[in-house]
Amino acid sequence: MSGNAWIYIIGFAAACLLSVVLTPLVKKLAIKVGAIDVPNHRSVHSKIMPRMGGLAIFLAFVGSYLIMAPATTGYNMDVAMGLILGGAVIVLVGALDDKYDLSPKVKLLGQIIAASIVISFGLQIDYIKLPFFDAMDLNPWFSIPLTVLWIVGVTNAINLIDGLDGLSAGVSAIATTSLLVLAIMMGNVTVILLCVVLLGSTIGFLFYNFHPAKIFMGDSGSLFLGFSLATLSILGYKSATIVSFLVPLAILGVPLSDTLMAILRRKLNNKPIFTADKGHLHHCLMGLGFSMKKSVLIIYGIASFFGLCAVLLSKASQWGAILVVVLLLLFMEIGAEAIGIVSKSRKPVLRLIQKLVPASIRSRVTK
Repeated sequence: MSGNAWIYIIGFAAACLLSVVLTPLVKKLAIKVGAIDVPNHRSVHSKIMPRMGGLAIFLAFVGSYLIMAPATTGYNMDVAMGLILGGAVIVLVGALDDKYDLSPKVKLLGQIIAASIVISFGLQIDYIKLPFFDAMDLNPWFSIPLTVLWIVGVTNAINLIDGLDGLSAGVSAIATTSLLVLAIMMGNVTVILLCVVLLGSTIGFLFYNFHPAKIFMGDSGSLFLGFSLATLSILGYKSATIVSFLVPLAILGVPLSDTLMAILRRKLNNKPIFTADKGHLHHCLMGLGFSMKKSVLIIYGIASFFGLCAVLLSKASQWGAILVVVLLLLFMEIGAEAIGIVSKSRKPVLRLIQKLVPASIRSRVTK
């Protein structure tokens, strides 16, 4: 880490600056080609907005990487090239969707192709480590489909939370920071380099995307950020000693749990899983009366909590890891019931707490 420290700092600054410079240019391009977002019944904004901002994030990421990589020692070029080439496919599919609204099948095909490119460069989930069990080596016939499923799943999870100004970019930046901290702790030069340029590119874009947004990242951005986080998390989990498979799940806790809650909600309401609705975390927070900005900041806080749990998991003992996971799941369940993200009426844990905690104590807490 120490030998490349200044390179990482310069790489972060270069990525941030490039993103700040490129985003207004991409905004003009989006307006020119008609890649715009028109408000509908699910929108929380009221005016037409340019999208395709993900193109600026990707170009800043690639540009700063190409500037800094020659000066960096000890990183895996194959992994970096797999991420860049696969990311190019993802951004192309996302940009076309920003313009033409591609069918879900076409988008899924593009995501599978991008995941396959990453795998062809040698990156895949080849073992899993859980508490109280030895590391399990996975057969390629299982590890390759699992890797594709992970990349596609995370990619779409980030895409699903892209509903408020700065939400997807900010949550992705927090997740990237968590991965960066873990990579520094493990001395993983490849992940450090890629995380600093991805973080700089995302933060630079946030100058234009945070409320009130001047441009949306569109699918080109949310899909690229999801794809990048999925790929980098595979690298990161291999370095965690005790609960390697749980660490990336914790880092990506907000988008993955929101996606899981959406599936459960639609199942309970007898609706198709892929039917869009206004029941996501950010919708629920705004339904409770929080403004768009406050809702985003609350979710930033939740994402930071998940990131902290991921760091603790990476260093925890086996029993400590179990405790962290139990507390994390309890936190998720209580939070989900409190805001009604799955169901407005089904709240078993909160009702149990009401029965166990005396009314006098509850009244003191609520005063």
